Amino acid sequence: MRTALTAEKTDSNKVNQMWQLAVELTNSKPEEALLLTQRSLLLAQKIKYVAGESRALAVLANTFLNLGNYPKALEYNLQRLKIEEKRNIPTNLASVLMNTGIVYVMEEDYENALLYYRKSDSVIQQYQVADYDYNINVNKGDVFDKLNHLDSAYHYYYRSLQIAREQQNDDFTGASMTGLAHYYRKSNLFDSAAQYYHNAIHHLQKANDDLITCEAALGLAKLFQQYAKSDSALFYASYSNNIARKSGFASEQLKSSDFLKTFYREQRNIDSAFHYYNTVLVLNDSINNKNRLRDIQFITINEQMRQLQLEEEKLAAKEERRQQLQMLFIAIFIPGFFLITLLLSRIRIPIRLIKIMGILSLLIFFEFLTLLLHPTVKEFTHHTPVFEIMIFVGIAAVLIPTHHRIEHWLIEKLLRNRERLAGEEQKIRIKQSKIKLQLNPDDKNEKPE
Repeated sequence: MRTALTAEKTDSNKVNQMWQLAVELTNSKPEEALLLTQRSLLLAQKIKYVAGESRALAVLANTFLNLGNYPKALEYNLQRLKIEEKRNIPTNLASVLMNTGIVYVMEEDYENALLYYRKSDSVIQQYQVADYDYNINVNKGDVFDKLNHLDSAYHYYYRSLQIAREQQNDDFTGASMTGLAHYYRKSNLFDSAAQYYHNAIHHLQKANDDLITCEAALGLAKLFQQYAKSDSALFYASYSNNIARKSGFASEQLKSSDFLKTFYREQRNIDSAFHYYNTVLVLNDSINNKNRLRDIQFITINEQMRQLQLEEEKLAAKEERRQQLQMLFIAIFIPGFFLITLLLSRIRIPIRLIKIMGILSLLIFFEFLTLLLHPTVKEFTHHTPVFEIMIFVGIAAVLIPTHHRIEHWLIEKLLRNRERLAGEEQKIRIKQSKIKLQLNPDDKNEKPE
């Protein structure tokens, strides 16, 4: 991908290749991924490639979300939302609305999360965006579960399970069953909860989804503890803890370790309780240290992105200065071209050539005015094409008659100059003939031409 990017010449292809490479680097080299995506974004904005700009913003938002910088993730999602609201592409609009909701879930702002999920669901239902039908249902079920709106949570989890089964997707099926198991546990329905937790773990293991397996196993441990089944509670809590530790899921390991600490303390197993108490402390310190390092990383990334932005601004300023010099050259060229036309009237050139040069000067002048006035007219008319056309037609209506008058004046001047030049040439020839006769008397019978 790096080789292809280096060899690519087309700007729009460069935009796409940069954000695609950034996606591959998100987990291993997030700093490089962010800088690469920022370059992709700036280039897309420069060439006005809206689709590339939207995708680059999506990658930036997801990368910052994975890094835990939720304000930045929200900022880029909202920037993308402004673009997609104008593009009328339902799939993209539903996606960015849902991703915005996910950021609010990570911030534990469930009311705003639900607001954006509902907007996304509305787009999905209106335009039949089947690709996101499962995601919106399971996400809404998750928010209602966190808000303890159990009936709504059940409704959306059950709907998501139906879709997952239709798609024969083990990962989706396991996630939906985990949500339904949470509902049954909170509703004090032991048998249903236990059945759904066991089935969920089975599907999640087939899909190799260790993260949600940790959640399902810990949920099952809480269920058994709730019904005083200590051995089973210990087994599934330890199972969740081991998977989280092996997979490097610090937050999930912290949750299961905290459960085991409380479990052993209630069992009066001091040694094990102390062990998990220390584990919780270590994990908290580790997570806090990671957060501090991540904050430093964010400062570094922000500075690098700022420097990249300054570099692009310098290039943009250089390009603007180049365009201004071109406009200045055109502004000087137009009266110079007209002056040349006037000077040409003093020599013998065809009238047709004068007319052609006059038309060219008019066309150049009109295009120059269009370039010069277009930004002002665009702002004045609030980007209304009909009004813009009317204004430029009005300018042309003034220029064309003026051009005709100047053309007639120039041709008349040319004819007068020609008559004057012809008279002067006649006088010169007569004078030359007289001089010739004085020098050659034998030729006096010859008539001058």
